[in-house]
Amino acid sequence: MISEVIKKNGITYGIILGIVLALITATMYAIDLKLFVSGWITAVKVVIYLAISILALSKTKKELGNIFPFKSAFTTCFITVLVGILIATLFDIILFNFVDPGAKETLSDIVVKSTVEFMQKLGTPASAINDAIAKMKETNNFDTLQILKGTIFVIIIGAIFSLIMAAFFKSKTTQE
Repeated sequence: MISEVIKKNGITYGIILGIVLALITATMYAIDLKLFVSGWITAVKVVIYLAISILALSKTKKELGNIFPFKSAFTTCFITVLVGILIATLFDIILFNFVDPGAKETLSDIVVKSTVEFMQKLGTPASAINDAIAKMKETNNFDTLQILKGTIFVIIIGAIFSLIMAAFFKSKTTQE
């Protein structure tokens, strides 16, 4: 059974995380779609995941009187990350499939161009680049199904992230 404190904090901070991620997506959309392939935006998102998870874990540990077993720490962090990811995913689906479906095409073109430039920098043969372009054009990463597939991958990464965070935040056990 999950403690009410763990549930409450996980959901509360998950909602905060989801809203922040949705706002970042909305800002990127409003400013320039090329930001969707920017490495520094990804780095900012990782820092945000880290910061909000630390806040959730710290508050929960304090509210539980510093008795914070690994399982409770993992559950707190995973609920936070899961709720945040689900809110951000829902926002992406609404934005790219209902608000502005045309943005999917533009973003797909940007992703292809960015990938080609990266592959060229690595000295990839033209035939391999052409094969990669053909495969990317077959799949639109911003369709609902592709967004959901990507979400599964992000949830798995979130679970691994939660395991690591739980290892840092769990209570130290004392043995006599």
